[in-house]
Amino acid sequence: MSAVRVLEEISASKADWLDTIIKGDCVAALNRLPEHSVDVVFADPPYNLQLNGDLARPDQSKVDACDDHWDQFESFAAYDAFTRAWLLAARRVLKPTGSIWVIGSYHNIFRVGAAMQDLGFWILNDIVWRKTNPMPNFKGRRFQNAHETMIWASRDANAKKYTFNYEAMKAANDDVQMRSDWLFPICTGSERLKDAAGDKVHPTQKPEALLARIMMASTKPGDIVLDPFFGSGTTGAVAKNSAGILSASIAKTTTLPPPAPASPPSSR
Repeated sequence: MSAVRVLEEISASKADWLDTIIKGDCVAALNRLPEHSVDVVFADPPYNLQLNGDLARPDQSKVDACDDHWDQFESFAAYDAFTRAWLLAARRVLKPTGSIWVIGSYHNIFRVGAAMQDLGFWILNDIVWRKTNPMPNFKGRRFQNAHETMIWASRDANAKKYTFNYEAMKAANDDVQMRSDWLFPICTGSERLKDAAGDKVHPTQKPEALLARIMMASTKPGDIVLDPFFGSGTTGAVAKNSAGILSASIAKTTTLPPPAPASPPSSR
């Protein structure tokens, strides 16, 4: 990425926002970008995990879960309103020939998918990312949650010229059609970004291999890729480093949703 800018520095000029990380509210930032200016959107929005208290392993050690303020919403209605707002903003900047990828867990992906259909997106596929090394279910009260779901959609039902590199996907899969279940490990080792204290920089960092396949499948040289929830920056890193396959320019925003309001005092 060539620059990090705050929201107030961004205008609709391409010189201001291409190859740039825009730090600020994602909806406000998207609304500053030109209409129909982006080829592919990859979005990894807050999951709204609804965690109540810490998660612990059988030895009572704490699980480093996603409990950040940006993943906390007052209600499903508040989350749905946030989802519609960013999806509308993303749809405005998406070209008629563009496509969007949204990844989520069982906590949010069904709500996101319904919102996408209500807003006019046309779902092309749902892709299951099967994790080779998922986190265990420590309490043994549910199945091990070993996958996340990605929705791939075009801008609307009449959009027929979106990019799908069918032959490249087939060649990458031993000359067999690429299926909609993809097997990749979660980030570990040197790929997992950590701070000076050894803690994860971001709780939901996605593996580069996952983003590389998405870009190989749905972009072409010169395309503009936008990630409205930049997180640990995997989308930008993959697009920048895969010039042998792509030469995608990147426009990025990060989201700063407000923390959930405090619960009102009990009347008892």
